[in-house]
Amino acid sequence: MRSFTASTTLVTGGAGFIGSAVVRELLRRTEGFVIVLDALTYAGGRDNLPDDPRVVLLEGDVADARVVQETFEVDRPARVLHLAAESHVDRSIDGPLAFVRTNLEGTAVMLEAARRHWATLEGAERDAFRFVHVSTDEVFGSLGDEGAFTPDTPYDPRSPYSASKAGSDHLARAWWHTFGLPVVVTNCSNNYGPRQHPEKLIPHMILRALAGEPLPVYGSGANVRDWLHVEDHARGLVDAALGGAPGATYLFGGGAERTNLEVVRALCRLLDERRPAGAPHERLVAFVADRPGHDHRYAIDAASADAAGEIDQRLGKDGFGQDGARDHRKRKRRGPQQGAKCGARWICHEKLLENGPGLALADPDQGWLRSAGNLYS
Repeated sequence: MRSFTASTTLVTGGAGFIGSAVVRELLRRTEGFVIVLDALTYAGGRDNLPDDPRVVLLEGDVADARVVQETFEVDRPARVLHLAAESHVDRSIDGPLAFVRTNLEGTAVMLEAARRHWATLEGAERDAFRFVHVSTDEVFGSLGDEGAFTPDTPYDPRSPYSASKAGSDHLARAWWHTFGLPVVVTNCSNNYGPRQHPEKLIPHMILRALAGEPLPVYGSGANVRDWLHVEDHARGLVDAALGGAPGATYLFGGGAERTNLEVVRALCRLLDERRPAGAPHERLVAFVADRPGHDHRYAIDAASADAAGEIDQRLGKDGFGQDGARDHRKRKRRGPQQGAKCGARWICHEKLLENGPGLALADPDQGWLRSAGNLYS
């Protein structure tokens, strides 16, 4: 039987893109073990996790009540960060029931197991316990050309994905209001950064451009998203787990709104500099039929609860700008399979950047993108 300290943290979905960034942040800021409960579907992988003796990977489904209950009984976490979710809108249109099972049923199973566990805690351990439910700004629906989402924005989900996440948010708050479970709900804007799955916009476009394939842009490319670096998001999530107010909602955004077409064109300019043989990459842009129910614009008002002083929700002036930007060029991917060749699902840093460890920005006005080299560092 494993033996863990009172500072153990349970992270569901911790082998995925955002989850693995949270694991790294926890290793930097806490001294206890980090238990990762992950089903290891297409979107997660062992090689996303750091090779650290404090990280324990448990392969399991959050919708499996037996597995979840056993995890709480054996590992007795001091806090939970619940990130396990199906998250790709296009996949939710093709197969919505998988989203209902993981995002709704899985969250209900996690909340109930956490409630039973919390009932066994006493004193300071009980007071400090937090269940951080990680969600998306897509639950709020679509914005017009002005305004931003706040914690008071009414829910208006438009896709099976966002509807399933909206339902899971309501479940989390119900366990707080009904049972007193110290739940914290977070909603974030679009993330980008290391270890992102190639189905997402930025890595998807880079890989297709490198292969000389068309770059499909929905509609006119005018849909607007607010971009947040995953490591900034992870920092905010750990803040929520360590000091968030029970029952609170925190919104995390990067303050970097761009249309999808602006993002794709910025990537093309960067690739023109580093892969001149394929230039101009913008010739590959191909406008395709719009996605059903495609939301026009998302934007986060990340200053909505700054006055509370519990968590810095802005995470710097601009999650993509020069302020607070870190140099990732010396950071290497690590994990149980360190040194293994790249697989088809996970493209190595070197494949993108054959000429050096970092992709410097050619256009200072595109500082919000940081370095495309960070995508697979």
